Amino acid sequence: MAATPVWSVDPRTGKQRAQVTVEAGPREVDEAVRAAHATRGALADRTARAAFLRAAADLLDGAAARVVETADAETALGPVRLTGELARTTGQLRAFADSVDEGGYLDVRIDRADPSLTPPRPELRRYKVPLGVVAVYAASNFPLAFSVPGGDTASALAAGCPVVVKAHPDHPAASELCGALLRQAAVAAGLPADVVSVVHGFDAGLELIRHPLVTAAGFTGSLRGGRALFDAAAARPVPIPFHGELGSLNPVVVTPGAAAERAEEIGAGLAASVTLGAGQFCVKPGLVLVPEGEAGDRLAEALAKALGEAAPGVLLDHRMRENFLAGVAERAALPGVAAPVAPGAAGEHTVGAGYLSVPAERLLAGGAYGLLLEECFGPVTVVVRYAAQDEAGAVLDLLPGNLSATLQLSSDEAAGAPGPAAELVSRVTALAGRIVVNGWPTGVAVAPAQHHGGPYPAATSHSTSVGATAIERWLRPVAYQSVPDPLLPPELREANPLGLPRRVTGAPDSTARPAG
Repeated sequence: MAATPVWSVDPRTGKQRAQVTVEAGPREVDEAVRAAHATRGALADRTARAAFLRAAADLLDGAAARVVETADAETALGPVRLTGELARTTGQLRAFADSVDEGGYLDVRIDRADPSLTPPRPELRRYKVPLGVVAVYAASNFPLAFSVPGGDTASALAAGCPVVVKAHPDHPAASELCGALLRQAAVAAGLPADVVSVVHGFDAGLELIRHPLVTAAGFTGSLRGGRALFDAAAARPVPIPFHGELGSLNPVVVTPGAAAERAEEIGAGLAASVTLGAGQFCVKPGLVLVPEGEAGDRLAEALAKALGEAAPGVLLDHRMRENFLAGVAERAALPGVAAPVAPGAAGEHTVGAGYLSVPAERLLAGGAYGLLLEECFGPVTVVVRYAAQDEAGAVLDLLPGNLSATLQLSSDEAAGAPGPAAELVSRVTALAGRIVVNGWPTGVAVAPAQHHGGPYPAATSHSTSVGATAIERWLRPVAYQSVPDPLLPPELREANPLGLPRRVTGAPDSTARPAG
């Protein structure tokens, strides 16, 4: 049987640009996984690992013009957006290299033996080891930062795990280019090229999650696709961790005080957040609770004005465009749902931004209105007009887990004045992994304190996919009890030959190498 070709497609025209490669069959997936598995010993060298991550960043930066041009031709995201995304991607790689050098992610802990305790405590030494081969499923909307060279790949490699990436079909040429650069960087750092590889095709993704040598997976994409892989990971003879990001509504609550204070500013800011990247960000605000009354009306008018002035956008592919148009039409057809600015087709290949509006009482009626509580990928949001705080709270109680929740508060509320603000913060904390006050959720800072995840279905685990602690997903702890020093891994030996940060019987170890 002939291999299925993989084509690069221009979303601005819907036309095939060029054949990039062919889809991987079971044999090709098996070969890629086994080759990756064979590199674990080489990748255990932390010095080489850090050098590899920095070399990858340098090569991507050096090929920036080609990378951006290739990604733009397949995604229509534009050079400005993609240049920024590339900088984020290479910044992540360098940040994880720093984490590897510093070694704190190993979480080394030593408890001295103490025979005086009841029961007596033996000598215990604990640290974290890499899981093994990680399968990464690339996202459609971030062809760099959540794709082949993105955060899942970078954090897994930093942990010491080889990676096999299942490329997203929307940007196969960019995936191949970035994969080649990463493999080149590995060789430059003295590592086998097979520490990272790329496969293509829907069936290849299924083969990958089922392969017995794959020990964990990272996914960013749809609820339907992610749940199917999640279930497959759990159904294996030996289940594996599946760290999936499956979708998010990212609710926004505007208090009456905030609307009265700055309705026009909030309306304009909301429009900018909804239309950023043609509404294709995973943290796009998809449901906005706005109070009834004059201030809420002013906010809605400002939102309508800004959305009406937004330029039409190209979605990542024509399938997404069709799903967006169908999703908007189905929601707008519900009784009582208005479309003050109707989102929809703005040309043969583009879509126009807009918003839908519904009274909270309709949404609370349930039934078909549950559709409004599902993510609609693209430049649209749903404004829910509420009459009282209790009604807004009842809507929040309907929501599933989210990546983010945003509160627009008045200046007095933000300063801690008595009122609903503290209760709102507590309420949305149960719903989301990141709480934003008087800002917008689009734009996820890559920082040590960041958390990009949330209750299901925003994520299938409690880990983050952005920031330094993303490395923890690909590690497991091991404790050594009463093991003689010469037999211990170097990271746990008494003299601390690697100068790692560690805690000894609860206190910081003075033998650790100074940070930086």
